[in-house]
Amino acid sequence: MADPTLADHTVIETREDYLEAVKAIAAGQGPIAVDAERASGFRYSQRAYLIQMFRRDAGTFLFDPPAVGRFDELNDVIAGEEWVLHAASQDLTCLREVGLDPTRIFDTELAARLLGIPRVGLGVVVEELLGIHLAKEHSAADWSTRPLPQSWLSYAALDVELLVDLRDSIDQLLSEAGKSGIAQQEFDAVLAKELRVVRQDPWRRLSGIHSIRGIRNLAAARELWLARDALAQELDVSPGRLVPDASLVAAAKALPPTKRELGALREFTGRASRSEIDRWWAAIETGRTTDDLPVVRSNGDTLPPPRSWSDKNPEADVRLKAARQAILERAEELTMPVENLLTPDTLRRIAWTPPEELDVQTISARLEELGARPWQREATAELIAEAFVEARQSPVPSPESAS
Repeated sequence: MADPTLADHTVIETREDYLEAVKAIAAGQGPIAVDAERASGFRYSQRAYLIQMFRRDAGTFLFDPPAVGRFDELNDVIAGEEWVLHAASQDLTCLREVGLDPTRIFDTELAARLLGIPRVGLGVVVEELLGIHLAKEHSAADWSTRPLPQSWLSYAALDVELLVDLRDSIDQLLSEAGKSGIAQQEFDAVLAKELRVVRQDPWRRLSGIHSIRGIRNLAAARELWLARDALAQELDVSPGRLVPDASLVAAAKALPPTKRELGALREFTGRASRSEIDRWWAAIETGRTTDDLPVVRSNGDTLPPPRSWSDKNPEADVRLKAARQAILERAEELTMPVENLLTPDTLRRIAWTPPEELDVQTISARLEELGARPWQREATAELIAEAFVEARQSPVPSPESAS
């Protein structure tokens, strides 16, 4: 095989070249391999800065999305075809933003998980199943860079040029393992899932926030996070590149009484920590004086950590432990990760609040409410029902004996 780094790749940047590519892709045969490169860690937005496609009898196409704009014409001719992606959930949002929205996918990463392949990164799976070494040294690059280096383009092209062959190899393995139907249900679930999650109080994801004590300090942390987020969005820069989380937490903990002392705070670092000192000081003053004080812990449907269940809900703790072992054994029988058989969150929720009647039908119905696919319900409902019934009949240890 020729060294792909020696090949020159042209990025499609004009509408004219884009429309010619649409015709070529439409004339190709079979599934369409698709990948997208973002600039995570460099830019605020999660937009695609390069979209790669490959189709047999058509070739490889590298598109510059900011230059091309919308891809509606391309979507019109390929939306009904099968698209092959690796870890589709990572790319679908940015593809949809530019008008690319498939109705059928084959996710090689997800399929590899269902087959029980231990490591499912694209390079590893390609090497294991196709015998081709796929270098991944540019995976964390700043793809908003212009012009893109040829070595990066070669890397990006190879990602899709091997995907269709990989899809065919994995599809055969799924068929041999009797998992084709399972995989199809999982692919359909990825397409149906809302991938853009709107989080309540996103500032609570600030790394280290749990170490902050005091309502005013927590309010300052919130205002600092909001101020940084607004600036990052305005500049289209990753927030951590302006001021890291650790610096915001240090400032919130110290709650300096003056702007001068904030500027003198050694732990308050980052490229915008001093150039935007007025912004950060205003955030701290708002946190210090606001009447809109945050609650210590965000409300919502978050369950307590399982380690505390023996104290907070001993019956649920017994149910969870019994069912978890049964699910683990079934996952081993099916040769797949336990989280693909049934997500830990789903199992915890049904263990915390099970149906009144414990039988296969009620458990299956509750699993469906929680988003479990038909194959997951068929594989786990009876096990969970039996485990819960057994747990109900078992004596619940007292908190004293549990400790």
